[in-house]
Amino acid sequence: MIDRAPAAGTIRVDAQDTKTVISLVGEIDAALRDEAGACMGVALVNGLPVVIDSTLATFIDSSGIAFVLQLHLAASAEQIPVTLLDPHRVLRDVLEMVGLSGEVPAATV
Repeated sequence: MIDRAPAAGTIRVDAQDTKTVISLVGEIDAALRDEAGACMGVALVNGLPVVIDSTLATFIDSSGIAFVLQLHLAASAEQIPVTLLDPHRVLRDVLEMVGLSGEVPAATV
């Protein structure tokens, strides 16, 4: 049996009146795959503009980047706008390193 350490982060979804906010908190990695899938489902079903808020994220690995890009692609296919609120540039810096910084526009606050 393999014991898994508890995740050091979380992904939350908040369906508001005019938008859906997906919050990335702490360390965003493969341990959060189930949370990511559930949040993506809620965002796509709501059909409202999506804001990915990484204000409280401290780290994001390739699976976290994949989640953000998959959400962006799936939402775009449904004509749902996705923006990124990333004041500390935890996510934006990684997107720049892999040449994808222009894929998700910055949110206005």
